[in-house]
Amino acid sequence: MIKNDLYLKALRGEIVERPPVWMMRQAGRFLPEFRAMRDEYDFFTRCQTPELASEITMMPIRRYPLDAAILFSDILVVPQAMGIDFEMRDGIGPWLEKPIRTLEDVQNVVVPNVNDTLGYVFDAIELTLQKLDNDIPLIGFAGSPWTILCYCVEGKGSKTFDLAKKFCFQNPEAAHLLLQKITDTTIAYLKRKVEKGVSAVQVFDSWGGMLSPYDYQEFSWQYINQIVEALSPLTHVVVFGKGCWFALEDMTKAKVSALGVDWTIKPEFARELTNNVTLQGNFDPARLYSSPETIKKMVREMISRFGKDRYIVNLGHGILPNIPLENAEAFIRAVVDWKPN
Repeated sequence: MIKNDLYLKALRGEIVERPPVWMMRQAGRFLPEFRAMRDEYDFFTRCQTPELASEITMMPIRRYPLDAAILFSDILVVPQAMGIDFEMRDGIGPWLEKPIRTLEDVQNVVVPNVNDTLGYVFDAIELTLQKLDNDIPLIGFAGSPWTILCYCVEGKGSKTFDLAKKFCFQNPEAAHLLLQKITDTTIAYLKRKVEKGVSAVQVFDSWGGMLSPYDYQEFSWQYINQIVEALSPLTHVVVFGKGCWFALEDMTKAKVSALGVDWTIKPEFARELTNNVTLQGNFDPARLYSSPETIKKMVREMISRFGKDRYIVNLGHGILPNIPLENAEAFIRAVVDWKPN
């Protein structure tokens, strides 16, 4: 039995004394102990070495009273397992020397045996669960098929992902084949994470907001929903689509345990669109540059607007790299110390 199960209670829609709190990208870049490790090991070495990934996962847990841990990894380990050779370049971010641009390129992409290609992730789960000792739940995650396609076709990050959209609109057969291969791999990957002991999984659709509502249905949501359908009988599934408020009503019809929302939607409107589904979010990560006093005040207001039940306090996207430690603590403490008026 997990000792602090506030996060799981919120996913089940149960009454809680206070909402749970964790932060997207909490296992990583804003922590000095993470930066010290970064100076010694490159990014994917950290992802692919179970002992390092487990240690990074635990860094924020040792520092702050968080209600959930999320396994340190990256969404690009999935395409790497599929034979798509991403690297992480300083000052650039994700980099693919030969982006996918043709049907032949897609046909050469493999759907791997995840036990063979991603075993290091599953080993990291085992190590992390030992360290957590049933104190709090562990979350596993994956990128949405559309978001991974964006990187595979663009070959790097982008503000618009125009090349990815062009590929989908000019080569829909190739696009859907690639999306399905990513989906099949992701389902197998997340199922194995559940077998290894994670308490919930989250799908990150970081670039879903690049698409129109119509195109979102065709190129993103139908594939996310396949993942939800496959995983929801096994575990709690959380879907977070950045910039995807327009799809919240459709997402609500799926078998999700919670939906993440970013900072561009009012809590009241998010509730109106989602029909009593548990929501997660939606504090602007840049607002963590505010004073600790302001952060605490804003967090209390946010809880008041969402309501304490069926709500998980989180950021509206990942924490930024240079947020002061005391400001992150103010965000977390505001929730941990929350009391009803």
